[in-house]
Amino acid sequence: MAELLYLGHGSLRFVSNAGTVVYVDPYMGDDYDFPANLVLVTHQHYDHTAIDKMPHAPGCVVWQNFDAHPTASEYLTKTFGDVTVEAVEAYNAMHDKDQCVGYLVSVDGLLLYFAGDTSRTSMMSAMSERGIDYAFLPGDGIYNMDVREAATCAHVIGAKHAVPIHLKPVEPYGEAEALEFAKLVPNALLIRAGESRVL
Repeated sequence: MAELLYLGHGSLRFVSNAGTVVYVDPYMGDDYDFPANLVLVTHQHYDHTAIDKMPHAPGCVVWQNFDAHPTASEYLTKTFGDVTVEAVEAYNAMHDKDQCVGYLVSVDGLLLYFAGDTSRTSMMSAMSERGIDYAFLPGDGIYNMDVREAATCAHVIGAKHAVPIHLKPVEPYGEAEALEFAKLVPNALLIRAGESRVL
């Protein structure tokens, strides 16, 4: 199974069984020593775009919001070796719908949802049919939905595991916010900054 490292804030890294190294919204943390095969960026705010923080393996692809969502009506799906990435909506008052995405990532028989910076979107209702294994949801309540709305989204999406991230602006983690989320979401999975988990 893929192994995921939560780097903190909105930044994550996972490595597939085949050894494909994928970074999502790189910025926070220090564990960027694995050369990237794929870097996914949900939008262009500075705290999601440190695309050169890690070494790049030969043939590394950096796939950003404007690649995945090239026009207002297009959300693309692309396969990178053993990893398939589908762009989906992400937006709120602080994040323009035309300039942001989330990602549904298929890897090692799992479906992972990296929501990006967002509040509830129109696509989330249909996600319950997708059988998502892990949903990574923001909940800072300033630039994104708050913990209560994130909990509502977790129920709507129906993932097996709902992981709260991006809980305090430009800080690695928000313990109080995570614990509040866990009280509201029975299938919450708390992964703290710097922790790794085999998915």
